[in-house]
Amino acid sequence: MTENGIQVNSEIGKLKSVLLHRPGAEVENITPDTMNQLLFDDIPYLKIAQKEHDYFAQTLKDAGTEVLYIENLATEAFDTSADVKKEFLNRLLVEAGYRQGKTFDALSEYFISMNTKDMVDKIYAGVRKKELDIKRTLLSDMAGSDAENYFYLNPLPNAYFTRDPQASMGVGMTINKMTFPARQPESLITEYVMAHHPRFKDTPIWRDRNHTTRIEGGDELVLNKHTVAIGVSERTSSKSIQALAKELFDNPLSTFDQVLAVEIPHNHAMMHLDTVFTMINHDQFTVFPGIMDGAGNINVFILRPGKGDEIEIEHLTDLKSALKKALNLSELDLIECGDGDPIVAPREQWNDGSNTLAIAPGEIVTYDRNYVTIELLKKHGIKVHEILSSELARGRGGARCMSQPIWRDEI
Repeated sequence: MTENGIQVNSEIGKLKSVLLHRPGAEVENITPDTMNQLLFDDIPYLKIAQKEHDYFAQTLKDAGTEVLYIENLATEAFDTSADVKKEFLNRLLVEAGYRQGKTFDALSEYFISMNTKDMVDKIYAGVRKKELDIKRTLLSDMAGSDAENYFYLNPLPNAYFTRDPQASMGVGMTINKMTFPARQPESLITEYVMAHHPRFKDTPIWRDRNHTTRIEGGDELVLNKHTVAIGVSERTSSKSIQALAKELFDNPLSTFDQVLAVEIPHNHAMMHLDTVFTMINHDQFTVFPGIMDGAGNINVFILRPGKGDEIEIEHLTDLKSALKKALNLSELDLIECGDGDPIVAPREQWNDGSNTLAIAPGEIVTYDRNYVTIELLKKHGIKVHEILSSELARGRGGARCMSQPIWRDEI
């Protein structure tokens, strides 16, 4: 794979290049007391999680996909200039709540003393207080002033879900304002990779992370060269969607002229649109029926360019009809997670049965544990690659969550 930049004009074009993060020491820095703060429901066993993630990566490689690791790209980006590395560290520490002073200086010197790859790994892992002997004399020296926190810099255990800090769209990317502080440093890393890595430095950025409104990549789906679907969710606001739509409609480098805003329940079980809905073929989608009300209705808003600076908004309440209209399809196949069974469907949705990664039209990767959904997908003609899932699934994300496409063939 030699192409520079981004090309993602669908959810289903053959996946040629993808961004992953291999789980590291950050996972072992989760404790029962910090699980909630770090957005985890359980603590994965790192050794097995790494084995499962390597199996996932190999599955993609066997299908002809180039696998890139964000930690390696970050290392290469920071190595382009000592000034770039220093600027990044300053911003990281400021965003962590530190002011100039003994703690700020000690942490900065600690990172600078490492080779760049070790520095990047340590940023993901977090810095425990016992690693540094810092005598703090001012409260202003402290980040958050939390005496019971074991860390000067918190770990980033969600980082193996590379879908969320950014989202590839067309030839560009959004670099996202993450909802929770536990994840916000991840998109700072993306910002520096996009700005300084030679492979990506000319990539258009549709929306950067320097906003007050939130958006995350699990809510951003590229349905075709003209249409994106974005979830109105726990982690993506309607204001972000409207602002992004305006940028996509106005930017001459963008081909997108339609945005489907899909309103889903705002809760931890259904945190992103891709946890309840994914595109797997030209006219086939997975869906969790629990996103619709008893009458089968769901709010879908189709945003299109209007007159002048206005955006036209059409409101529909039927997902199937909205997709058919937006994608100009006469028929489509909505495949229900867990076959729609009231017990099986929510169980398999919790284990990411709806969170599939298409690697080609009608060919997906998904967790092996969701066997009811898998058998149903096969009956609908889908080729399924099953990946291991006992530990990775504890983080609440599946194959799509763990991957950020960089390049897809056109369809």
